[in-house]
Amino acid sequence: MIDRVAPGQADAPPTPVPDPSGHAPAGPGELAALAASIRAWGAALGFASVRIADVDLAHAEPGLLAWLAQGYHGDMDYMANHGLRRARPAELVPGTVRAIVARMPYVPLGGAHAAAADWRRHELARLDDPATAVVSLYARGRDYHKVLRSRLQQLASRIEAEIGKFGYRVFTDSAPVMEVALASQGGLGWRGKHTLLLDRDGGSMFFLGEILVDIPLPADPPEAGHCGSCHRCLDICPTRAIVAPYRLDARRCISYLTIEHKGAIPVEFRAPMGNRVYGCDDCQLACPWNKFAHVATVPDFDVRNGLDAPDMVALFAWTEAEFNQRLEGSPIRRIGHERWLRNLAVGLGNSLRAALSGTRADDAALAARIRAALLARRETATPMVQEHIDWALAQGGPPAQPAG
Repeated sequence: MIDRVAPGQADAPPTPVPDPSGHAPAGPGELAALAASIRAWGAALGFASVRIADVDLAHAEPGLLAWLAQGYHGDMDYMANHGLRRARPAELVPGTVRAIVARMPYVPLGGAHAAAADWRRHELARLDDPATAVVSLYARGRDYHKVLRSRLQQLASRIEAEIGKFGYRVFTDSAPVMEVALASQGGLGWRGKHTLLLDRDGGSMFFLGEILVDIPLPADPPEAGHCGSCHRCLDICPTRAIVAPYRLDARRCISYLTIEHKGAIPVEFRAPMGNRVYGCDDCQLACPWNKFAHVATVPDFDVRNGLDAPDMVALFAWTEAEFNQRLEGSPIRRIGHERWLRNLAVGLGNSLRAALSGTRADDAALAARIRAALLARRETATPMVQEHIDWALAQGGPPAQPAG
């Protein structure tokens, strides 16, 4: 199977491995000792686990080809651009014989989570609050690409200080490599039925990073799957994007629709989006293994801009300048202001419908705020955003006619 659609960037162009100007440890004992040191150095840098993976992913190639052939990658053309090279790291970076694979947790248990004994239940409950916008947990802090890439580079530099120059390339969700397959092969976890990597001691709420190396380190064995007969992730998905165990149709996935998709959100998926305006964590929140999810170990993933419980109308009022200023250093910024407004317009439409049919004391006032915000933005909106605003306003039914 291919890595699921995940918040990421278009593929970076391959870069050559530097020519070694020293020598790596030659004997099995020295290589094993180096691998142990790498794990310790990684832990000191905030990684929850570091493993060594063989880079032969031939077993994953049929699943990759089938996934692409079915069009499950949507309009993410970059997923198909490199073909089977995604399953062949040694072709991407010549000289590669191993991958150092690492994971770093990102759950920011602060702010709105502070008083929640069961934070997963708390997160799911927020989906029923029409005043609040829901942003995926991973995106509430600093852009993980920058954080992991910096720490992986520090790890590579520490290895270089120990053994001299060696060939390597650092990446995290930025190169045409099947990262989940690679991490699974190295024993960092197993692919869950929601297609994300799972670990018995850490659930799935972590980022992955890799260093392709030309050092023949002893590879760790893969870990067997432990999902058993559980299918909670399939059952909870609001758009039925997990079309079968271990198989995701990105075109139906809210994470894809709100992050990767550049055009109008298909009407059939707008109501199921609810108040999710950037990403979706439902399949992870339903997973029993995530009761073991780790709290973020680095301050970079602390919540910024109140994104753990933001007021949806307030977010919709941000100008483009405010969007860029407030979200500087955030992964959200890369979708741009137009798609941000597109997502929020859908969320506001769903919240308008919920407020008008709700029984809370402030529902009528909330509905009025939402209508006013949508109308205020409509005349200056781009055609795409305007269409989503019109859809949102229609969720409140026809405007009231004056009496008489």
